[in-house]
Amino acid sequence: MPDNDMIVGLDIGTSTVCAVIAEYNDEGMLQVSGMGMVPSEGLRKGVVVNIEAAQKVIAYAVELAEQDAGRTVHDVYTSVTGGNVEGLNSRGVVAVSGRGREVTSLDIKRVIEAARAIAVPMDREILHVIPQNYMVDDKVGIRNPLDMIGVRLEADVHIITGSIAATQNIIKCINRSGYKVNEISLEALAGGESVLTEDEKELGTLFLDIGGGTTDIVVYYEGAPHYTGSLPVGGDQVTSDMSIVMEQSLDMSEKIKLNQGCCWEPLVDPRAEVLLAGLGGRPPRNFPEIEICRIIQSRMAEIFLLIRKQLDQKGYRNHLGGGIVISGGGGMLQGTAELASDIFNRPVRIGIPSGIKDLPASCRTPVYSTAVGLVLAAQNEEMSFSAETDTAGTGSVRSMWKSVKDWFSNFI
Repeated sequence: MPDNDMIVGLDIGTSTVCAVIAEYNDEGMLQVSGMGMVPSEGLRKGVVVNIEAAQKVIAYAVELAEQDAGRTVHDVYTSVTGGNVEGLNSRGVVAVSGRGREVTSLDIKRVIEAARAIAVPMDREILHVIPQNYMVDDKVGIRNPLDMIGVRLEADVHIITGSIAATQNIIKCINRSGYKVNEISLEALAGGESVLTEDEKELGTLFLDIGGGTTDIVVYYEGAPHYTGSLPVGGDQVTSDMSIVMEQSLDMSEKIKLNQGCCWEPLVDPRAEVLLAGLGGRPPRNFPEIEICRIIQSRMAEIFLLIRKQLDQKGYRNHLGGGIVISGGGGMLQGTAELASDIFNRPVRIGIPSGIKDLPASCRTPVYSTAVGLVLAAQNEEMSFSAETDTAGTGSVRSMWKSVKDWFSNFI
């Protein structure tokens, strides 16, 4: 059983592994007591390629958080990246069977099961079934149909499927590190829980989690996810481009990107220069910052244009009244919001984790969005809800976790 007084969120990314320990204080409020972040190893584009290396960095990140909190961790909530998942929308229809034609919790369960009855390839399994809205006879846009009177009940849901092998490898790494996995969630959904407001989800918001190896995409509309996707491109590609053009090592290029990188040319002083180390005994040389910006801006613009193309094909770009929110390591790059706003012609903000009282300043960065979101998701699960409310949720993380339990138990 998970610890009742402590929740641990573990975000295993291509570039970094983040662990957040949160504990309930005397007032019953969650507070972050420990954090740990280390460079990631053994993963490529969100997929485990070296179990031993991944296991070691996971253990190290959690150990740092344990030392910070003065606690011992036994179990964690973790996530999988969008590079291994696919999302689609489905609809289920059932006849109302309740007494007096009242919709019961059993009817809601039945219509959700009908909606999730889709063909899934042998190497994939359903991770999440998230209700979007319900329809009772001719009444549309219903969030909770419980106790309503009607003959026919319909449900629109968003279904997310994941690679069984990729997910099991993540779980195996965590287990070998000495920790139990309580639940597993899509990374971008967890991140959205910590940075998006309810108004943004309602109006329509594009949430982007720009990691090292992948860029995960979730479109929220009318309070629930309607589209999830991923691009196999992220911050690592930006670093690789810089390394090639500047003739520097990847480590040096990464440092320059983090410290002096920018992806919006108007923000850069055209006279500024960066001193590059000479390789092979060659003397150091100066390199214009404006040229570095153009390298970064070119790749980041490509990412945003590919996302815009996906949204145009699916017809969601006109449903973004809440704008765009960017999180992950890519959200820390100067000029990201300005470039995205220019390409999408929508207001853009950088997603900073919130939702936990007195969140430490070091935790209020886009890199910690997923780890904090996992903690919030687990907190929502532990809250006391009735069975009817739990079944009729409209895309809450609690209903997400619930759907994972059935899947998770088949492989442990």
